[in-house]
Amino acid sequence: MPLKRKERVRSADLKGGVELMLAENIPSLGDQGAIVRVKRGYARNYLLPNGLATVATEANKEMVARHKKRQDALQLQKLKDLKAMADKVKDYSVTLEANATEEGHLYGSIVAVDIAKALKAANYPVEPDHVKLEGPLKELGMYTIKLQFAPEVTTDVKVWVVPTSSIR
Repeated sequence: MPLKRKERVRSADLKGGVELMLAENIPSLGDQGAIVRVKRGYARNYLLPNGLATVATEANKEMVARHKKRQDALQLQKLKDLKAMADKVKDYSVTLEANATEEGHLYGSIVAVDIAKALKAANYPVEPDHVKLEGPLKELGMYTIKLQFAPEVTTDVKVWVVPTSSIR
């Protein structure tokens, strides 16, 4: 009994193909450094000419393993530095002046950019995307704001919103 078309294609996939190592993240195949088996035409006509993959030789595999080891060490050091900075910034409190009414409502609002600028002025390298606000601060008072430097590195900082001295 002859094989159906789908069965022939599947059996051809198992027999043929080329083993490649991905040089870039490719959503349909895998992440950088992954060893994949693809059809010869896909490798020859697309992946190899565009520099998206290389032939998976032992030397290439070893080079990727060394590179990955260095990247992991750098990531670990960066995480350690972020934790140290989070420990330092948690003891600091930011004071921001803003124009406000007699009842304590701000004419404008305090946003993440304002808090990040104040922390940068105090020599803490905090970016606006590190500041996690639930919404802009619109009243005078003391707030505890969450800072997230990495998914596993978070801390809190106290923000005092006080009226400007010229309005009083």
